[in-house]
Amino acid sequence: MTGSFFAWLDQASTSEQLNCLISGGWIAQAIRVAADLGIADLLADGPKSGDELAQATGSHPRALYRVLRMLASVGIFSEREPGQFALTPMADLLRSDSPTSLRGRARFAGGETQWQAWSELRHSVKTGNTAFEYVHGMDVWEYRAKNPAAGAAFNAAMTSLSLQVAGAVVEAYDFSGLDLVVDVAGGHGALLTAVLRAIPGLRGIVTDLPHVTEGAEQAVAEADLGDRCTVVAGNMFDGVPSGGDAYLLSYIIHDWDDDRSIAILESCRKAMKPDGKVLLIEEIIPPGDCPSFGKLSDLQMLIAAGGQERTEDEYRALCAAAGLRLTRVIPTRVARSIIECALA
Repeated sequence: MTGSFFAWLDQASTSEQLNCLISGGWIAQAIRVAADLGIADLLADGPKSGDELAQATGSHPRALYRVLRMLASVGIFSEREPGQFALTPMADLLRSDSPTSLRGRARFAGGETQWQAWSELRHSVKTGNTAFEYVHGMDVWEYRAKNPAAGAAFNAAMTSLSLQVAGAVVEAYDFSGLDLVVDVAGGHGALLTAVLRAIPGLRGIVTDLPHVTEGAEQAVAEADLGDRCTVVAGNMFDGVPSGGDAYLLSYIIHDWDDDRSIAILESCRKAMKPDGKVLLIEEIIPPGDCPSFGKLSDLQMLIAAGGQERTEDEYRALCAAAGLRLTRVIPTRVARSIIECALA
């Protein structure tokens, strides 16, 4: 039963709890294998036996069964009868056709490139520099530009995350009355297309690096929004399309250190209308030892990109340094908040 693992963990001994946390990487890798093999897609029409799944995926039957048994024990899949597996709510999110699919993120986060960088977390702790560059000899942006498969995996992961947050952002923020929204470093435009679908007549621009925009053009065309959405290749540090009523930056500022974050915000400030807004979609770090996924993703920023998750006061200071004023923070039903900024 989904959630039973967490109930068990809550009642487990301190040593059992720590052992499970130490072994968390094993769970991540098993999720990645299930995502790679498309197990959730194969179960979309109903339960199947481990042998059927092994045959469909070209896997070793007993080995695959052991992976699925472990995942079922933590609520991902359900072993309803011996050797037969079915979807659970969490497993459903690994379907490629789920409107809030996390399959792309599972495959990216568990991938070799990321795990090699995580193995050198201590390097980042000792030096403050990114473990990714230490391991791979270049920063993540150069690496993805030079390695199309890695870039595609990253874009799929970001689309997964955007699908999770898009509906919540549309529900929480009033986009009506705006004419033009610019999605800065918007990847394949998953967030902007959700906004445009919700607000008839609204126009949009997705802007990102040249090696990303081809995928964005395809996604916009598939969404049948070509008449209202333009894709522009560019570098946000050099500038962004001008004249926007709102500039969306979803999970962008957390990728960068303070100086480069300020440069990105300054690009938006220079391009926006006098009464325009900058909307940062980010996780805000809570005080003390309050649980927060942002405190986990903060370490991903440390090892991979040299950025960081931030508190509300830290975002307020960044905005001020860029000539912007943080006007309000709007919570959403998911972990991210909308940080609204206007001209100072």
